[in-house]
Amino acid sequence: MVTKKLRRKGHSPFAEIASGLADAISIAKGEADPKTFRAHVPDDVDVRAVRKKTGLSQNAFATAYGFTPAAIRDWEQHRRTPDRSTRAYLKVIEKKPDAVQDALRT
Repeated sequence: MVTKKLRRKGHSPFAEIASGLADAISIAKGEADPKTFRAHVPDDVDVRAVRKKTGLSQNAFATAYGFTPAAIRDWEQHRRTPDRSTRAYLKVIEKKPDAVQDALRT
């Protein structure tokens, strides 16, 4: 794969970008090894914005996605920060709220 050759010390930022693009194309074509994928989990998630995008109140959002209302309040008021896995879950809710709802239905 092109990636390993381009990421050697001393290569230009362009080479790094080209390498990332080659990786993305490989993934999109289904040619990349899934074991090499890395998830990007943001350091911060605007919980209020994610919730408001769904149109739900704090209580309804908590109930719909398996949180406690107290946790939602604390995250929105920056008294607590969601852990890494919760931030990843919140990003999925932000992008695909209906899919998450479908997956959680019993």
